[in-house]
Amino acid sequence: MQTNLGRILANRAFLSPSLEACVGADYRYTFAQENARANRFASALKANDFKKGDRIAVLCKNNEHIICALMGAAKAGVITAILNWRLTAPELEYILNNCGAEMLIYDDAFAPVVDELKGNIPARLFVSKFADGRDLDFEDFLAQGSEEEPSIEAGGDDPCVIMYTSGTTGKPKGAMISHNNAFWASLGLTHTLPWAYKERYLLVAPLFHIGGLSPVFANIHKGLTTVFMPDFDPVGMYKTIQDERINFMMTVPLMLMAMAMVPPEVVEKFDLSSLNFFVCGASPVPPSLIHLYSEKGFKIAQVYGATEYTGAITFWTHEIGMDKCASAGKPVFHGQVKVCKPESDEEVPAGEVGELCLFGPQVFLGYWNNPKASEEALTGGCYRSGDLGRIDEDGCVYVIDRLKDMIISGGENIYPAEIEQVLQSHPAVAEAAVTGRPDEKWGEIPVAHVAVRPGETVTEEDILQVCRDNLAGFKRVKEVHFVEALPKNSTGKILKTVLREELAK
Repeated sequence: MQTNLGRILANRAFLSPSLEACVGADYRYTFAQENARANRFASALKANDFKKGDRIAVLCKNNEHIICALMGAAKAGVITAILNWRLTAPELEYILNNCGAEMLIYDDAFAPVVDELKGNIPARLFVSKFADGRDLDFEDFLAQGSEEEPSIEAGGDDPCVIMYTSGTTGKPKGAMISHNNAFWASLGLTHTLPWAYKERYLLVAPLFHIGGLSPVFANIHKGLTTVFMPDFDPVGMYKTIQDERINFMMTVPLMLMAMAMVPPEVVEKFDLSSLNFFVCGASPVPPSLIHLYSEKGFKIAQVYGATEYTGAITFWTHEIGMDKCASAGKPVFHGQVKVCKPESDEEVPAGEVGELCLFGPQVFLGYWNNPKASEEALTGGCYRSGDLGRIDEDGCVYVIDRLKDMIISGGENIYPAEIEQVLQSHPAVAEAAVTGRPDEKWGEIPVAHVAVRPGETVTEEDILQVCRDNLAGFKRVKEVHFVEALPKNSTGKILKTVLREELAK
């Protein structure tokens, strides 16, 4: 019997029918109810002539109907593309044409964007949640189907989800996640962290990121309740933790920083005794933040992950030791990380820097409709992450920088992330990025792009001095460019390609 993501939900509904599966502001569905809704969705898809391999897309904030659609589609063999609702209409148009989605499910808040898309994308069916009547209502679409278990149309290495990457170096690429990938990623989480049956998980990380989606696979597999939070609000987080007796959640460092800035007299109003720990990722977690929360009595599990690995690659936990909290921790259960020379499959000696190569059943299938990029990413039986890193004598992984961002100056390798940490230590610096500029003598030289905090002043000499105080001579920036803000994509990643283009002008 092949693994099917929707069948995992059916199995959990059989074993834990009355356990709450999905909770939101105005709904509470048990696993039995959620499975029945997914069955209705699968049946309605078939009634509307969707078949194995067809694609649908969802443009929705965190809510149960995304999971209902995804699980129902998985049972019907239909592939779901989860869209970043922060994107503009032209960006969404590219993605929807690339994946060829024939149905678009959207929250009514995004109706203006959908109106722009209509006629320019392949979708033949538009379904709205919280509808104003302009398109078929989601609940009315479910009413077209049956609650009976459908015949399973796909599984194993068939794709079930397409997650589009951020596109910092070009157009977004659609990473294909298979049923097997989702299965093994869920085991990786539940076998690595204390992911316990009947616990309650707060979903605040957006579902269009693999860090938001993959934990839901684990919750269904293991039997946890997922509480959906469509919009991040630090005080609202504390209230929800209290009201829903939340045990843990996935966050990013900015969320934890915002929660830490809530006045103590406000936080003290809430009963947080149910909270066991935070998972935090998407960018390195500053050790100072880990120590701050530790002093408050809360543990942070730091995760390093990738869409192409169906989520978590490594975890640092307190059990590994505070002396290792600057690392990304150790590989997840059922996963393996090797450090190889960027130009080959040859492993480098222990402790040396190379490209992080990821092995295991979590490795994605490839990029949708992009064989060239797939071939480049999947070589030697692994996913080549494009991240530079090293592994220490205890097996902890340290992520150094992006391979494409590395600067080679006078034969020395320079990692921009290291310089950026130094620049951001200056109290007047809001954010900083370092890129390489071609140089006749050195090959490349490091250049700083600095945005200053409002109301603060800083000079080029100040920036150069902080480099002199903290960095070896060859690592120090040679030029400083002040900017109002660093260019970013829709997910907040700095677009260094834009900075390099501006330098080249």
